[in-house]
Order: sequence, then C-alpha cells, then structure tokens
Amino acid sequence: MYKIILIASLFFTNLLLAQQPATLILNQAERAAVVDEILEDRLDNLLPQLMRRSGIDLWIIISREYNEDPVMKTMLPSTWLSARRRTILAFYDKGGEEPLEKIAIARYDVGRLLKGAWDLNVYPDQWDALMEIISDRNPKQIGLNLSENFALADGLVHTEYKEFMEALPDTMEDRVVSAEKLSIAWLETRSERELEIYPMICHLGHQILQEGLSEKHIHPGITTTSDVEWNLRQLVTDYGLDTWFHPSVSVQRSDEGNEEFLRSFSRRPDREVIQLGDLLHVDFGITYLRLNTDQQQHFYVLKHGEEEVPTYLEAAFKNGNRLQDILVSQFKAGKSGNQILADALKQAKAEGINGSIYTHPIGLHGHAAGPTIGMWDQQQGVKGKGDYPLYANTAYSIELFAATEIPEWKKIVRIMLEEDGVFTGEDFYFIDGRMENILPIPRKK
Repeated sequence: MYKIILIASLFFTNLLLAQQPATLILNQAERAAVVDEILEDRLDNLLPQLMRRSGIDLWIIISREYNEDPVMKTMLPSTWLSARRRTILAFYDKGGEEPLEKIAIARYDVGRLLKGAWDLNVYPDQWDALMEIISDRNPKQIGLNLSENFALADGLVHTEYKEFMEALPDTMEDRVVSAEKLSIAWLETRSERELEIYPMICHLGHQILQEGLSEKHIHPGITTTSDVEWNLRQLVTDYGLDTWFHPSVSVQRSDEGNEEFLRSFSRRPDREVIQLGDLLHVDFGITYLRLNTDQQQHFYVLKHGEEEVPTYLEAAFKNGNRLQDILVSQFKAGKSGNQILADALKQAKAEGINGSIYTHPIGLHGHAAGPTIGMWDQQQGVKGKGDYPLYANTAYSIELFAATEIPEWKKIVRIMLEEDGVFTGEDFYFIDGRMENILPIPRKK
C-alpha cells in the first residue's frame, strides 16, 4: 500500500515538475513580500522625486470599494485586493530633506505603508477629517487625478470630485490642479528594483509563448489557431500566473491572396486549422509581480522535406528587426511620442522599408501610461497621448510591422513584432532580448 502511495506521489511530483517552466515562479507568500518591498521602496524613494518634478506638494487619491482609481490600485499592499469603503490616500511633500508624509484618511491602516488618520470621535465625517489635514499643511498645489487624454490618470469619479470640492474651503479652490503628469510619472517610471526583476518576467513570458507555439501543442492539420490561444491561457493558469489580454494567433500562407495583410486587427478569423507551410504570428502577455509583458513573435510550420525556415521569409523577418532598430534609435529624452514616430517612419521610408509603428508604454499596466508612439490606424500621430515626452527609466513594448513583397508567395507578408524594452535616459535595451529569427515547428535539434 505504502509503495503504491509512494509511486503515485512520485508520479504527480514529476508531472508537476514537467509542467513548470525553467524559470522559478514564486509562491503567493513570496510574491506578496516582493510586491510590498517594491511598493515601499517606490513610495519612500521614487514618489518624492516625482512630486517635486511635477510641482505638486499634496497629492490626494480617492476611491470607493470596487471602483478604484487605477493609480490607487498600484499603491495598495499585497493583502488589499481593493479599496475599503471610501479610501483616501494623501501624500504631502514638506520639502527640504524631510521624508514624504503618507496618510490614509480611512478607518484602517493601509498595510504597513500608510497609517490611518481618521478619528471618528473627533471627525465623524470623513471629508472633515481630510479638510483638517489639508488646512494644517496649507499646500501650494493640491493634485487630483483628472485627465482629458490619459484614462489611467483620470481615476477620480464625478461623485468624489463633487463632494471633495464642496468640502474644500473656498480659499483653497484655486490650488486644485490636475495630477495628470504626476500620475503618469508614478505609473511609467520603473524603480531600480523593478528593472532588476523585469528580465526574468519577460523571459518567463518568452518561455511560455515558445512552449505554446511548438510541436508539443501544435499538430498540423488538426490544431486550430483558437486551440493555441486557449492553450496559452491554460499554460498561464497552470503556472499560477495571470494574463492581461486574451492571446491571438494568426496565419499567413502562400495559397491565399493578400487579404490577411489587409485585415484590420478586429477582423481576424476565430478558428483556422494550422497547416504545413504556415507562417504563424502570436500576440501574448503575462502579469507577474504586478508587471506586465507584451510580446509578438513568428513561427513557421515546416513542410515535408524542409529542414529550416525558407530564406525569403527570414529576409522579410530581418526587415522587421531593422524597423525595430530604426525606432529605438530615435528614442531621446524629452522627445514626444509623435516626434519619435515621425522621425522613425521617415528613416524607414528612406531605407525602403514599408512599415507601421504602434508602440506603447508597458509596466504596471499592459497598455500603460506614458507617450504613445503611433497606433495601427493613426500613423500621422496621436493627439494628446502622443504629445507626451519620453522620460528616463521607462519601459515600452516595441510594437510594429514591416511588410515585404515575397515573389515565391506572390504576395505581401507582414512581419509583426513586439518586444519589451527599457529607455534608460541615455540608451535603449530589450529586457530579455528579441527574436532574431523565425522559429520552426517542429524545432530541429
């Protein structure tokens, strides 16, 4: 009996190990410790710099349970999955060498990071407690999360804004300003600790993506693109991770017209049976330790007798790599997303590359706050979000395509790439490298 139990235990242990990627994945308690460590460091060391850069000395963030400001969600400790009742966070910069004052006008301490400062015996009304804190500190500028162009910086809902302004003394109303730039700065700026752990997160995303697009999970003539998408979702779940969007898998092949190149992103077929000779494209991302990945790569299903990816497809792929190089060479601190877009497209055209650029920030969100560098349907620039400048220590998904005429297929093939990288303020690097060649299915040893 014990022998049977031991054999069964070993079987399931080996099965579990076989299901795990090579990269270490922390358990929930370990993840929580890392998340809280990073958050504490960001609040203590990063936020004061950003507040002084924006000129806001009092930042107030207000949310009610289950309707959280996106910024507040990034400031809650690991054990808080939502705000509680009405939660108000206040950050006050005293100036000089004084540390940032971090206050929660709430019934509870917000983890170990913000102490609750609402005494119901003194102020039965929460707004009165907040106004006392504001009056005592007499700030020059009171930042609220209001933004016309950035949804992630526009988290203060109408009711909370109305009640706040009604409670605020008339003499202070002219001190209320939009905290748009401060919100974006908080969301887009990566700390040293985050930059240290991001490579393994991106590497983990690559591992899962390349496992899902392999002979382990694809049988030509049977497996569909939808099967691959759901299998990627299942792999993410099996590994105890999350994804911030549903993966997409699309096909380009020699026996079709140009319609797959002309399709918009919203009109891809739901299910296509994968065939020999198909060029597969996948768009995939994971969420881990509150950071996100967004990656697109290409795979080729070898025909009978083929040992490697056809050279004409690899040549088309190199055009995609070159467009990546052109784009990131235009990254300069202070340059707007629209300026980068225009300069990169101009250089690509001069080099004979027919491409489109739709790059976005990444970090605490998938489509994150910061400068938008084109959209697939807005290649002349993006009003508002494209006018925002590039800052140091920010991360981007370098997303684009290069279209190349393939005589062997008598059609245009679009190489759609996306890899995550960091702009340091001086240069740019891909966080876990980038795909340099199309990977074959099956992989050849």
